[in-house]
Amino acid sequence: MAFTIIPIASVVIPVYWNVDSPAVHRFKYKYPMMFSSGLGCNLSFPSCLGYPRDSEELIPKMAREPIILNVYDMYWINEYTTPIGLGVFHSGVEIYGTEYAYGGHPKPKSGIFEITPRVAEELGEQFRYRQSVHIGYTDFTEEDVTRIINELGKDFRGDRYHLMNKNCNHFSSQFTLILCGQEIPGWVNRLAYFSSCVPFLQRCLPKEWLTPDALQHSLNQVSHHESTPPSDTSL
Repeated sequence: MAFTIIPIASVVIPVYWNVDSPAVHRFKYKYPMMFSSGLGCNLSFPSCLGYPRDSEELIPKMAREPIILNVYDMYWINEYTTPIGLGVFHSGVEIYGTEYAYGGHPKPKSGIFEITPRVAEELGEQFRYRQSVHIGYTDFTEEDVTRIINELGKDFRGDRYHLMNKNCNHFSSQFTLILCGQEIPGWVNRLAYFSSCVPFLQRCLPKEWLTPDALQHSLNQVSHHESTPPSDTSL
């Protein structure tokens, strides 16, 4: 439990923070300086609390953007897991018209990529769209989401991907937890709970199966950009 003093219109208000709550976890992403520097809150408040009415325009409106989890069957991998009673699913989180997901690759860079929501063809021929699950709502803006994705990319790197221990569903669950305080349904990542039963599975699968087409396309674009010399514009 943390304690902060917030001055509002010459009145000192003590605020008790449950530092482990999802709300505070999301607040840290929106206002990191308050937690990293120990500074008090400098947010604007409406005129009913003593501030000019013009300052109300500075208060961000609640976006209430829906958060959707899109789930896909990975039916090539399911040929290995169905005999032992396990289904393998890929998932991505849809927000503001973009679906974010995570996949593996050999480079020490972010493995997070974007696709058109629910378009399985962008993932590859082994993926089939299964269903969508409404997780909740968020007041994060599109700019906030971009910043969160960039931060998550430092942990969810392509070379850290593991089918059981750090997969696309682990990313989806972490992302939705930040956005709205809710994790994804347990059945989506059921394989992770049985990882001790199938330790051989990832070694048996072709590595390209763990890199969706959309992620590989993104990597190819980055490689092409890095290998292309800058044009000479000098006179």
